[in-house]
Amino acid sequence: MNLYLLKRLAGALPTLFIIITAAFFLIRVAPGGPFDQEQALPPEIMANLEAAYGLDQPVWTQYARYMKALAHGDFGPSFKYKDFSVTELIGQGFPVTLELGVIALLLALGIGIPLGILAALRHNSAADYATMSLAVVGIAIPSFVVLPFLGLVFGIRLHWLPVAGWEPGSLRHLALPVIALTLPPLAYVARLTRGSMLEVLRSHYIRTALAKGLPLGTVILRHALRPALMPVASYLAPAVASIMTGSLVVESIAGLPGIGRYLVQGALNRDYTLVMGMVIIYSTLLIVMGLVVDLLYAWLDPRIRFE
Repeated sequence: MNLYLLKRLAGALPTLFIIITAAFFLIRVAPGGPFDQEQALPPEIMANLEAAYGLDQPVWTQYARYMKALAHGDFGPSFKYKDFSVTELIGQGFPVTLELGVIALLLALGIGIPLGILAALRHNSAADYATMSLAVVGIAIPSFVVLPFLGLVFGIRLHWLPVAGWEPGSLRHLALPVIALTLPPLAYVARLTRGSMLEVLRSHYIRTALAKGLPLGTVILRHALRPALMPVASYLAPAVASIMTGSLVVESIAGLPGIGRYLVQGALNRDYTLVMGMVIIYSTLLIVMGLVVDLLYAWLDPRIRFE
């Protein structure tokens, strides 16, 4: 297992390098620049700004300088947030995004798995149909539609929760964004758990265990749950990607100071270094999550040997 971890980590570094390189050149191919405004700046001022940030140099020289600074943990200065470096902006926004994403993922797993198991045990019953119907609705409606609807109902009409804004440690400000981010992965988890559990329950060893008189709860927990969670484990990496991409819009709508909001603003403002910093953070999280999923396979199914 240790050898496998080292191999995966060694393979992750080239992947991250390719992502950084592609993002660096793609963002510079896009039209516009960080200092473009509705009213064009005088050529002298534009030249001074580009020289101050090294944008007057050839793109390969800029790339080499950026990679050298990145190797020392320096994401560079922000072109739009003059008083902050990209590292400082990440330090401010990452805890908010992490809190939002972790809560959404835990809720999706903690609610979706029991719902899927319940639907499988009550196959073709009213509970099964109701659960799967709600799951389809959760998959079909995107987060950027759910959040304004929730804000309209619980914020404007009922005045129970704030529509937007952020207060550290306030669950009231997290409630609506978390619900909007949780619904799509929760629906997928419920459907995957239901389908996998139905297949496992039809296995011969499950029928044998039930025939020997073991309680249904014991059979589910000890024999059926682990193999039934294999598809859910496979979905964890896409679930994290879904939550992170959803947070881009959710944080912008709800006014949360997370890195998703900074990424959107950086892309609109052509803030090269800010966008690069956010891309690196998101890519690293996805690569790490892929490694975690692979390790979960070994725990869920002891027959798997990575060696």
